[in-house]
Parts: sequence; structure tokens; C-alpha cells
Amino acid sequence: MDKQKVEEYIKKQKKSHQEILRKLRKLTFETFPGIKDGFEWGVPVYDGGRFYLAALKKQVNFGFSIVGLNEKEIAQFEGSGETARHIKVKSYTKDLEKRLVTLMKLVKKKAGIPS
Repeated sequence: MDKQKVEEYIKKQKKSHQEILRKLRKLTFETFPGIKDGFEWGVPVYDGGRFYLAALKKQVNFGFSIVGLNEKEIAQFEGSGETARHIKVKSYTKDLEKRLVTLMKLVKKKAGIPS
């Protein structure tokens, strides 16, 4: 059910965002085998909301829960949310991929799920 919602969400986005969303989704599955698609707050979510993908006008945001992270760890993300922050993705590169994997592993290890 949620997989279908995620696929529909991706198909509704402009082509450049579709490509980024598909790559980020694939990276999430490769980083955490067994993780499942979820759909909350109108966007694809993973690991109970610990991670999310959001297509915006100028970029795609890869969002992360920051609950339980220290200030230095939180400073690695963009945004000003109290429970979640993001990384803006305007183009997908190998350097970005490495950074995202590092951040995903940090969040998976330390961060709780925003309530």
C-alpha cells in the first residue's frame, strides 16, 4: 500500500525531481536492507519517520530526524526544525551520496523518531 503511494508521489513530480527521488530511495534501501516505504505527512518516509523525501519547487529535500543528536551532529544538516532537518538535493553526485550515507548511519544509530 505505502509502496504504491510512494511511487505515485514520485510520478507526480517534475522529471528532474523524479530522478533524484528514485536515486535517494534506492540509496536508502541499499544502506538499510529490509527498510520499507512509508507514507506520512504527504511524503515518502522510512524507518517510522526517521528519514523522509520531499520534492519542493527548486530541489528535493532528504530529511532526517535529529531527536537525540548533539549540537555538533545537528550542525551537519540544513534547516531549523526542532525534531527534523534536511539536506537539499539539487543534483545527485557521488560526494553527496557518501555524505548522505554517513548521515543516515548516524541518524539510524543515534536519533529517535520525531513525535
